Amino acid sequence: MTVRTFIGGRTPTLAGLCRSDRHRDFASHLFALLVFFVAIPALAPAEVLRWTTYDLTSPEPFTPERGYGYELGTARNTEGRPWYFSIAVDEGNWLVEVTLGGAAAGDTTVKAESRRLMLESVKTAPGEQVRRQFIVNVRNASVPAPEKNAPGGSAVVLNDREQGSFTWDTKLTLEFGGPAPQVHSVSVAKVHTPTIFLLGDSTVTDQRWEDGASWGQMLSRFFKPAIAMANHAESGETLKSFVTGLRFAKVLSQLKEGDWVFLQFGHNDQKKNWPQTYVEAGTTYRAWLRAYLAEIRLRGATPVLVTSPQRRNFTPDGIIRNTHGDYPAAVRAVAAEEQVALVDLEAASRALYEGLGPEKSPLAFSNGGKDATHHNNYGAYQLAQAVAQGIRATPSLTKLAAFLADDFPGYDPAKPDDPTTFTLPASPQRSDLRPRGN
Repeated sequence: MTVRTFIGGRTPTLAGLCRSDRHRDFASHLFALLVFFVAIPALAPAEVLRWTTYDLTSPEPFTPERGYGYELGTARNTEGRPWYFSIAVDEGNWLVEVTLGGAAAGDTTVKAESRRLMLESVKTAPGEQVRRQFIVNVRNASVPAPEKNAPGGSAVVLNDREQGSFTWDTKLTLEFGGPAPQVHSVSVAKVHTPTIFLLGDSTVTDQRWEDGASWGQMLSRFFKPAIAMANHAESGETLKSFVTGLRFAKVLSQLKEGDWVFLQFGHNDQKKNWPQTYVEAGTTYRAWLRAYLAEIRLRGATPVLVTSPQRRNFTPDGIIRNTHGDYPAAVRAVAAEEQVALVDLEAASRALYEGLGPEKSPLAFSNGGKDATHHNNYGAYQLAQAVAQGIRATPSLTKLAAFLADDFPGYDPAKPDDPTTFTLPASPQRSDLRPRGN
């Protein structure tokens, strides 16, 4: 396996102009750069990028000493078997450029870390090579330690299901799959870009195993490679536990001016049988939301409130029952009172499930449709599109909407993609273990 390091480039798009690769098309990259600056003027040249390229031609397993290699006993192949490649990196945002294509026709899907969808079904003709970029947020569990005798801790409190996952480590892990994955090389460079932080529960988190999935791990697919997605949500979390487990402290330690923070809590906060984390919709729930908003704004970032998607619970007339009580209304009220942008995923999920109907809607949920709360790849993909559409439709999020991918045409949850024809290559890691919370 050949590894090359070189320095050049001042933005994610400009980086392509500075690669010493005879296959580069200078004119096309220059045009892309001009479009980039016109569409997103806030991202002016700010740093010189240090690129490292891995050509992936030899099946070397990852070792800490080598600092890169294949994972989980997999290796590069073109037969449609998913494979993993990891690179030891520092915590932060990493621009990744993959060169796809080979002697045969290719159809490649790329995921990162714990199944975050980055590139979907990139097709290449025999002998063709294309380059695609995306940004991966890499993090570990460390938190700046408090002063002596001060409360707090030095690490996020991870649950047993998070141990050993690709979500919390010192590696950038890529998963390549699809009917005919054709991957030539991978290049990475650390970048400083705006970041979208996602805070929430099991319906938002990067679900580690098939056949579960959440909208947060699909959202990167619908954004340009000029913004990072840092999904800190975790199954079973609440507004209170997100603080006591130091997850919010971790987010605040990395939050900077110009970032966005999406908050979706409610599924677990409403549970009176969880007395240590229960918050009442009309009082303490709203107070906790406001405390989060204040901390986020204090750091110059922009908060966005998201209502929780409904559970799949139909009336005999085919209407989704409200299983969230007064909590969605409380989120809407706080958003209005605090003048915070709102993505109404509760309303979108109702439209989605009712659009599919009682017969087809189980096809959006995990465990073969037996789970009525947690989604599969199809359901998560639909809700991610609903979030992207919510961003586009919200006037106060115009700046963020400029980062949406050019191939995102818009989305009407009442007219979802056909679940019987939807395809997304499954990851090899599976579990029948139900996510924490319900």
